[in-house]
Amino acid sequence: MKSTRQNTILEIIRGKDINTQEELADELRSGGFSVTQATVSRDIRELRLVKVLSAGGKYKYAAADKQENGLSERFHRIFSESVLGMSHCYNQIVIRTLSGSANVAAEMIDSLRWPEIMGTLAGDNTILMIVRSVDEVDVVLKRIDDMLR
Repeated sequence: MKSTRQNTILEIIRGKDINTQEELADELRSGGFSVTQATVSRDIRELRLVKVLSAGGKYKYAAADKQENGLSERFHRIFSESVLGMSHCYNQIVIRTLSGSANVAAEMIDSLRWPEIMGTLAGDNTILMIVRSVDEVDVVLKRIDDMLR
């Protein structure tokens, strides 16, 4: 059932611009699935769906490209275990990592190809991330925080 529901989610977001979890839950319900917001949220996380800017200027859910799907669980674990903390100012995010881990963590972030991120610079234990706009910083911080869980 879970696999069928998640495949349906991928079909839905390929065919329609879905902006919110509630819209996705409504689509699933109209397709015969009995879902809660928590179930949809968990599916989004497990499918590694990302929010991308649509042609209409709104954010919509999309499946990550093959680059992100190809990231190994080990790489993801290394990222989550190496990040110590984050802070931000204006459109810049600073991520503190274990000594010697910043390059690996920055490479993972770069490989995600999030449209909000202009680029990263990595030192030994610090990453400087430049976000396209101040308004998008909270979205990026939330995504990274989700990855750390």
